[in-house]
Amino acid sequence: MDPRIHAEMLDAFDEELEMELDDERLDALVAELTTAPETADLDRAFYFKELFRLQRELVKLQDWVVSRKLKVVVLFEGRDAAGKGGAIKRITQRLNPRVCRVAALPAPTERERSQWYFQRYIPHLPAGGEILLFDRSWYNRAGVERVMGFCSEEEYEEFFRSVPEFEKMLVRSGIVLIKYWFSITDEEQHARFLMRIRDPLKQWKLSPMDLESRRRWEQYTQAKETMLERTHIPEAPWWIVEAVDKKRARLNCIHHFLTQVPYEEVEHGAVRLPERIHSPDYTRHPIPKERFVPSVY
Repeated sequence: MDPRIHAEMLDAFDEELEMELDDERLDALVAELTTAPETADLDRAFYFKELFRLQRELVKLQDWVVSRKLKVVVLFEGRDAAGKGGAIKRITQRLNPRVCRVAALPAPTERERSQWYFQRYIPHLPAGGEILLFDRSWYNRAGVERVMGFCSEEEYEEFFRSVPEFEKMLVRSGIVLIKYWFSITDEEQHARFLMRIRDPLKQWKLSPMDLESRRRWEQYTQAKETMLERTHIPEAPWWIVEAVDKKRARLNCIHHFLTQVPYEEVEHGAVRLPERIHSPDYTRHPIPKERFVPSVY
C-alpha cells in the first residue's frame, strides 16, 4: 500500500499546486498590464515547504482546539483584492470544515438592517471546539458603509462606542479574538483590479461596489486609519499583514495565527482498520452502463 499512499499524498499537494499555478497565471497578466518593478520572489520550494509545515501545525492547533473546547474567532479585513481570500483558503485547506468554518456574510437584508447592528453576526460565533474565520466582519460599518454612505453619522459613531464593549464581551465569554488587516498599496490594488478585468476566471470577483471602492481609495484610507485608531484595544488588538507579496503574506499570517493560540500536540492512539465483514450470501448487483458518468478523460 505504500506506493498508493504516497500517490494520494502527492494528489493532495496538487490541490495547493493548482492554486499556485493559478496565481502564476494571474501574475503573468499583471506583468503584461503594468510596469511595476519586480520584487524578489520567494523560492518556490521554500514556499511550499514552509506552507505545508505551517499547515501541519494548523492541524495540531485544530486538535488542541477540539480537545480543550476552545472558541476561536479570526477577522480578516482589508481592501478589495488585498489577498484575504487566498490566506483563508490556505488556513482551511487541510482542516476539518466541521471544526474550522468560514463566514462571508452578504449585504444585510431589510429585516437585518432594522436589527441591532451586531445581531446578524452572533449566530455564526463558534461553540467550544470550533474556529471561525470571518471573511469581512462587523467592521463593514467602519469601512464600506461609512465610505458609501450606507449608514448615518449617528450609526457610525454608535458603532465606535459599541464595538470595543462588544469585543470585550466576546473575550470575557472565553472567545479568542484575533483581528487582521491585509495592507496593500494603491499601485498593487490597481494592478490586481486590472488583472481581474483581463481574466475571465476572476471577473466575477469585481462588483460595481469594488469598482467604486477603487475610485474612492483615499476615502477608504481615511476610514481605515480611523477604524484602526478607535478599535485597537488590548483585549483585541489589530495586526497588520503586509500583503503586497501574496505568498509572504500567507506564510506570515499563518505563522502569526499559530502564535496567538498556545497549543500542544494532542496524542492520538494508533488507528487500525477493522476486518471487513464478508457475507457469503451477498451478490453485488450490476449497475446499468448508462448510469455512469461518461469517461471523457
